[in-house]
Amino acid sequence: MVREEIESLRAELHQHNYNYYVLNNPTVSDVDFDMKMQHLSDLEKQFPEFFDPLSPTQRVGSDINTSFTQIKHEYPMLSLANTYSEGEVQEFYQRVAKLLNEDFELVCELKYDGTSISLIYENGKLQRAVTRGDGEKGDDVTQNVKTIRSIPLMLHGEYLQKFEIRGEILMPWSVFDEINKEREEQEEPLFANPRNAGSGTLKLQNSSIVASRKLDAYFYSLLGGNLPFASHFESLQSAKQMGFKVSDAIKVCKTIDEVFEFIRYWDVERKNLPVATDGIVIKVNNFEQQRGLGFTAKSPRWAIAYKYQAEKALTRLNSVSYQVGRTGAVTPVANLDPVQLSGTIVKRASLHNADIIEALDLHIGDMVYVEKGGEIIPKITEVAFDQRFMIGEKVQFIKNCPECNSELIRYEGEAAHYCPNESNCPPQIKGKIEHFVSRKAMNIEGLGTETIALLYDNGMLHNVADIYTLQVSDLAKLERLGNKSAQNIKTSCDKSKEVPFERVVFALGIRFVGETVAKKLAQAFKNIEALESADFESLTSVDEIGERIANSVINFFSDENNIEIINKLKEHGLNLAISEEQQQEITNILEGKIIVISGTFSHHSRDEYKNMIELNGGKNSGSVSSKTSFLLAGENVGPEKLKKANSLGVEIISEDVFLQMIKKDFSESNENKDDKNKDDEIKKTTHNQPIMGTLF
Repeated sequence: MVREEIESLRAELHQHNYNYYVLNNPTVSDVDFDMKMQHLSDLEKQFPEFFDPLSPTQRVGSDINTSFTQIKHEYPMLSLANTYSEGEVQEFYQRVAKLLNEDFELVCELKYDGTSISLIYENGKLQRAVTRGDGEKGDDVTQNVKTIRSIPLMLHGEYLQKFEIRGEILMPWSVFDEINKEREEQEEPLFANPRNAGSGTLKLQNSSIVASRKLDAYFYSLLGGNLPFASHFESLQSAKQMGFKVSDAIKVCKTIDEVFEFIRYWDVERKNLPVATDGIVIKVNNFEQQRGLGFTAKSPRWAIAYKYQAEKALTRLNSVSYQVGRTGAVTPVANLDPVQLSGTIVKRASLHNADIIEALDLHIGDMVYVEKGGEIIPKITEVAFDQRFMIGEKVQFIKNCPECNSELIRYEGEAAHYCPNESNCPPQIKGKIEHFVSRKAMNIEGLGTETIALLYDNGMLHNVADIYTLQVSDLAKLERLGNKSAQNIKTSCDKSKEVPFERVVFALGIRFVGETVAKKLAQAFKNIEALESADFESLTSVDEIGERIANSVINFFSDENNIEIINKLKEHGLNLAISEEQQQEITNILEGKIIVISGTFSHHSRDEYKNMIELNGGKNSGSVSSKTSFLLAGENVGPEKLKKANSLGVEIISEDVFLQMIKKDFSESNENKDDKNKDDEIKKTTHNQPIMGTLF
């Protein structure tokens, strides 16, 4: 009876996934879906003997790292012959007509710009997912592919008993933009395009991160012995019926004019698609005719890929300037005559590094082609050598920092040049201060980019430690500031001394040490002295700390200037150790709990509550779902979060109840009394929904 219920729920949820992610036509609400998913998850935990690796509950991925094994393709994954010319498409058509000497049809479909994948199904179940690799063998990425919700784990209706299907795994533009925004905030290199980001995601060894990236997939080819189809188009319609996401942008063409009509239509319309495309694939439709045409050594004779030219514009290179970032990385930027490209006016383009400048053979005054294509940053792709007449000097990458004149260095294995003068190079100093005062670091209000530059230019800031020597009287004298602004800055500086140790570690700006790594380091070493003296072995023994981060930490603390600044921060009273109170706060009370925070609070900030949750073994989440353990609700709690929590029966607790739960700021003797009083108060602000006082 239980087994039947579990299997029925799985089948229903697979269908709902298909309706939502493939058909884009959900038939149940998110709440109903989440409740069914939670019920299935509960049953599977209660009856582990009915575990199924293809259950809908397994799509969230795992934190367990696994290495990829190499799998040989049963059918080699060959490349298609490419062309950018309609004339060569015409030649392909004439060549096929001559070889076949009979009527034939062509199928035109979009060429998705993603990562090729091969899926094997047996008896309606996904068995294996393998990347293209070298065409003969690829990596087994089955666990990661299971997290992609548009890929069916179980097939629908009538299906083939055993077959292979191929397609492209893609990162939607919206997800790509979101990830790059996060990377930019952390001063990490941006992904150039969704293809690179998607490919890198698919090869991550943590499938839970893959699940969070919301990859998508489209399929375009069925393979197998004795397939019951006469044509490629027919096979794709069957794939649709089995539950695969197959593009509707497919057309059977009887003439070359119809092919060109398709190509020209999608050259414009593809820009409105949610995923990246870079061309059109043209295939002979009939499978018997495909077999007759056969293959060359590298590609099939019955197909060709027409690739769209990336949108580009011709303009003049006027100069090259160089920007210095917080880490000292020097980025060359081309300054151009303004030109319109992809709907925007482009005046500057990244040149990335010295190698790219050399490869382009750039000279000042050159006419250059600038492209966007699938890239987010305009770039120079080539020089119009036929227009090179009155040119200036050859562009040579600078040898000295444009800001402080220090000789640049280039680390082995890196393309960028760096200014090593961290302590005296103005952009690096100001960049480090901006990072130090940012919200997720020391959270010092009033010190924005312009104010920091003003203080630096007036000799009041030389490093992050100087922040704590600022005086209200001195600040108030400066342009654009006044007594009120000066007092606010001073008050915020003083308050920042309460910031916990892990955020101070993050604020120091150690290269490659983001928020998560800073927490790991703080919890592992407990104080700045231990972190300062940590060797390579002890650093790499910490979870998520690899060779690159370990070396960066060691290099940071080997710099006497950094040690001097840290000593000054000690004198100013910053938290450079996990206090005994904090260490006592580290518990497993919330282990396994997923908690959503919403509203404003009186005792602590939202970030402080997030930190408390992590210190007590819980996990923070930004949205309410069936997996949410409880909603920590303050005043003005988000109405949508509250509504969903009520719909799902998710526990809603107050700020005071939470603090009692982790035994912070409240005594045991007053617990019941305060609990009742605060429950009554919260009920008024949450439309009389009951607030639970405990989790267990």
